[in-house]
Amino acid sequence: MAWLEYLLPLIFLFPLAATGVIVVALRNLHDSRVRSPFDAHPLREPGQALRDRLDQAFAGLFLDGALGPIITLAPLVYGMGRMLFANQQNWLEWGFYGLMSTLLMLLYSFLVIRDFQRIRRLKLGLACELAVGQELEAMIRPEAHPYYVFHDVPTDTTTIDHVAVTPHGVFVVETRARTPACAADGSEINRVAVERDRLRFPGWSERRPLQKTRQATRWLSHWLDERAGQAVPVMGVLALPGWDIDAQAADGDLLVVSGETLARQLDQTRLGVIDAPTHDAIIAALLERAALLELTHLQAPSV
Repeated sequence: MAWLEYLLPLIFLFPLAATGVIVVALRNLHDSRVRSPFDAHPLREPGQALRDRLDQAFAGLFLDGALGPIITLAPLVYGMGRMLFANQQNWLEWGFYGLMSTLLMLLYSFLVIRDFQRIRRLKLGLACELAVGQELEAMIRPEAHPYYVFHDVPTDTTTIDHVAVTPHGVFVVETRARTPACAADGSEINRVAVERDRLRFPGWSERRPLQKTRQATRWLSHWLDERAGQAVPVMGVLALPGWDIDAQAADGDLLVVSGETLARQLDQTRLGVIDAPTHDAIIAALLERAALLELTHLQAPSV
């Protein structure tokens, strides 16, 4: 029965398959998310959304790095089994198994490189969010100085990095991480020009950060107006940590900053006057929104 020559070599793949099952079962071993010991709600820190994405990226790197060698060896192991059970040696078939292993090795090498690049970008983004969040924390004072800062506020379609509530306005703070360009002498070129609809970096330009910040600002303004029952002054802020901002051609609807003195800049920016009842209503609405996000995480099925 010629088909046994192709079936029996599968026995040699069982150890590799068992190892692969163990690797898949352990893919979520690295998970930094923690829950409160008091009410079991997820504890959220500045940049928590990026922390979760970073955990997923590390899980992907673990899978690609561990499953890659297993899957790459599978054609060779099967080929060695075929050599034991085959009546005739077909060097074209053996060459095919070697070619399959080579292609799989190249594929998983590409995946691992992609995972490393993704983790590097996420770490840079997390570092920038933590830097801006730490600067915003400087706004928190005793009750006589009523400031409140929220992190990772969910909208209907995305997440706002930070929302700062002050007695004179509400600020939507979005953070974007970009690597400065290098000059011919090795020095950094970190000056960005802000226009109405575009950020001009050295060598490239972007529209998306300004669009996303305006979109988040419009959503929060409309949502707070409905919850507070009156118009709430809201302004968008785009933070680009590590960049020198040239805002001469910028429009006045957004504030583009480097983030180093963000707390003082927001404290000095007067959008209007928010009375105490409206201020408390805004805080209560945002706290309710944050609780809704925590409830969604609790009800989400674990994978």
